[in-house]
Amino acid sequence: MIHKKTRTYIPVNLEIKWETLEPIYKELLARPINSVEELEQWLKDGSELQAALEEDFAWRYIRMTCDTNSEELLASFQYFATEIEPNTAPYNNELNKKLVDSEFVDKLSEEKFYIMLRAVKKSLELFREENIPLQTEIQVEQQKYQSITGAMSVHIGEKEYTLEQASVFLKDTDRSKRQEVWEKITARRLQEKTVLDTLFDHLRALRHKVALNAGFENFRDYMFQALGRFDYTPQDCYAFHAAIETEIVPILREQAEKRKEALGLDALKPWDMDVDVSGKPALKPFNSGAELVEKSIQCFSNINRYLGERLEIMKDNNLFDVESRKGKAPGGYNYPLSETGAPFIFMNSANTFRDLTTMVHEGGHAVHTFLTADLELNDFKHCPSEVAELASMSMELISMDNWDVYFENEEDLKRAKRDQLFDVLKTLPWVAVVDQFQHWIYTNPDHTDTERTEAWLKIYEPFGAGFADWSEHPQAEQNLWQKQLHIFEVPFYYIEYGMAQLGAIAVWKNYKENPEKGLQQYLDALKLGYTKTITEIYETAGIKFDFSAGYVKELAEFVKAEMDKI
Repeated sequence: MIHKKTRTYIPVNLEIKWETLEPIYKELLARPINSVEELEQWLKDGSELQAALEEDFAWRYIRMTCDTNSEELLASFQYFATEIEPNTAPYNNELNKKLVDSEFVDKLSEEKFYIMLRAVKKSLELFREENIPLQTEIQVEQQKYQSITGAMSVHIGEKEYTLEQASVFLKDTDRSKRQEVWEKITARRLQEKTVLDTLFDHLRALRHKVALNAGFENFRDYMFQALGRFDYTPQDCYAFHAAIETEIVPILREQAEKRKEALGLDALKPWDMDVDVSGKPALKPFNSGAELVEKSIQCFSNINRYLGERLEIMKDNNLFDVESRKGKAPGGYNYPLSETGAPFIFMNSANTFRDLTTMVHEGGHAVHTFLTADLELNDFKHCPSEVAELASMSMELISMDNWDVYFENEEDLKRAKRDQLFDVLKTLPWVAVVDQFQHWIYTNPDHTDTERTEAWLKIYEPFGAGFADWSEHPQAEQNLWQKQLHIFEVPFYYIEYGMAQLGAIAVWKNYKENPEKGLQQYLDALKLGYTKTITEIYETAGIKFDFSAGYVKELAEFVKAEMDKI
């Protein structure tokens, strides 16, 4: 069972509302600090408060995404966004000032506190009182994306399907069936095009205002600071995009030509991209959400007993909601519970191979949550995405040697591994496109919808445009960006997937060469949380934080060679 951390500072049964929180904030702000020991205790007490707030917010978010139709759950989430966060923000800023102004701050261990203090100083630089109501509005507005997309469904035959469930038919060997379903899904998305365009225009305007208030020319430059990107620049991102275009796109183009030949087609259409070229039915690694969880526990246990036990703990504590249903938000996530020390895994399984990879991906995040649970301060657990996604993407690859749990048939297992490695490469151009598109959006803040569409196509085409012929469905191609939740809800959180994908390939390469050592280095890196720089964490994992063209080429060649072996 989970042993929730014992509170030593805030009341055990504290009700999370502003009236009960304000006295605690006032005490922290007024408390005299007369030694470095008292400063460390003050930090621990503040950390305990932050963990309680984060866990409370986590549950509000989880419950709302599990049932987007519930007005009550939406109101609960919005209460936190509109009543708690706007009131805590000025206090958190004052507490940050109190920390950096303390005469004892320089006596804190640099090795232990350097990363945290760097983030606190950056937060102080960026804080503006006038941005609090704007950030509240953004928080409430961006959740509308989940409500709009969560309500989407299509009828196939006599049955209604969520879009996630319907996408299973895109693997059907009957081409006319695939086309029918793809056109229905696309038409349903296009129904909301104007609504989502309007929502996004509003979000873009709010975000731009936040950036201007903080003294930046644009939201892109503001977010690079707000996300704590101390290790790379926008120019590095553009260079990474170029490396992907040069080194990855030709491999995928070659694969697309093979797909076209294998399917006997003159041109690949968007509905031809997911069907298995062998002519065999889609892989079916499990039959229900419960079976997916059980098989994943077994898979993780076969890698390392500790890993399997983490998922077992989650199952015993009802910390999974994995099956797709109408009214559930799209996508998948692992949400850490800061006080409990365990996470919640949310996903939309339709019993497909993609769901298997989603589960092992989120399972990697889950293991990371457990490994960092006992770090002394809550801030030490706030890993940047470049590290968080290394945890999840590495697990996708490490787990492959134990996928026989899902596939009894040897040929199915080989197909699954080949598909996974192809997906690893396929991820990179999409990451580059989504990232570059966001650079364009926010450095051209006054653009029109038409200009945005033109920019999307101009960026998407050099990366292969999914290697499909869109000529008969131009609107669908123009609107593809609306599928990406991150653009609406977590702007600029995307390039990290590309960086972490390279890191994951390198972790897997080490694991293939020496499983015991490779796994231990990976776990040792995750245990650090965010107490070291990204570069140091990657080095602990036995890999490089590098996204140069040479490194992209080296790792792409390794993946291609492994694909050829299967």
